[in-house]
Amino acid sequence: MNETNAVALDTTDYRILRELGVDGRASDVALSERVNLSSTAVARRRKILEERGAITGYSADLDLARLGFGITVIVMIELSSQAEQALVEFETAVIACPSMSYCSFVSGNTDFLMIVHVRSFADYDRVYRSELSTLPHVAKIRSSFVMREVMQRSVPPAALNAQPA
Repeated sequence: MNETNAVALDTTDYRILRELGVDGRASDVALSERVNLSSTAVARRRKILEERGAITGYSADLDLARLGFGITVIVMIELSSQAEQALVEFETAVIACPSMSYCSFVSGNTDFLMIVHVRSFADYDRVYRSELSTLPHVAKIRSSFVMREVMQRSVPPAALNAQPA
């Protein structure tokens, strides 16, 4: 969402969003205690935040390493063409790839940036051969293996510290 599509929020909305960022499963009663509103007011505000698209969904944070996917690979893809049809065909094919957890069209020397989670280097070799190398219009694939994750956030704190206009 760019600034022209930004949803107007007040200080209370930001307090609710910060609390949901910490605990997305918080009940309206629990949220009401944390933000000093009635549970009815919290429920109404949460519904409005969802309807306006400020809250797009709820999910569980999974520990992929504990699920056997301990290797994270950042993949940079350069396409042979940036024509609209090539982009659409590539993006459609990526969406069908079961090993991708993230993909974005980016500026710079790379066209697409992806994140892949695998069980082992042999598993990445399989993904490389069966998924990445079969994507349409690929000219170059560069892979970087994450050595250590320093920090990961779904939302940067600065986004929730914004003050209403």
